[in-house]
Amino acid sequence: MATPARYCVPGERLCSTEEATAGSGTYTRHGFIFSSLAGCLEKTSEESGLPIVSVVHILYIGSTPLKSTFRGTIRKEDIRATEKDKVEVYKSFRPGDIVLAKVQISLGDSQSNYLLSTAENELGVVAARSEAGMQMVPVSWCEMQCPRTHTKEFRKVARVQPEFLQT
Repeated sequence: MATPARYCVPGERLCSTEEATAGSGTYTRHGFIFSSLAGCLEKTSEESGLPIVSVVHILYIGSTPLKSTFRGTIRKEDIRATEKDKVEVYKSFRPGDIVLAKVQISLGDSQSNYLLSTAENELGVVAARSEAGMQMVPVSWCEMQCPRTHTKEFRKVARVQPEFLQT
């Protein structure tokens, strides 16, 4: 039985190889299992031995899960709807953030690249980790806070609508 536990970011150490076996979305190094994806940690119980640790992407179009991953680009001018010339990308997103965005256009290239937009209040960062490794909490439309260190970091925070929340 699989139990979703928490969000993970690429390179995050999940557990020791003595505690579990590496599954999809993970890799082992120096006796530990690490996440190779941004997604949700799953531990699957195995009757014959150690549980299997996997990381699965959280990628949906509406309420339909995608069958594969895709690459997307958010241009500076597509981050906010207003004051586009004042946008600073590092104050909007960081590597490892999980972002709710709209697909503007397919570039039609061989790498299935898409142009994405977060230029609506409902769109932006939905999950982020602080430098201390904690899941951050939104405190305003432009800041998230680490619950351990209380350090605030800039993000373009999504105002997630109820239809996008899963129970």
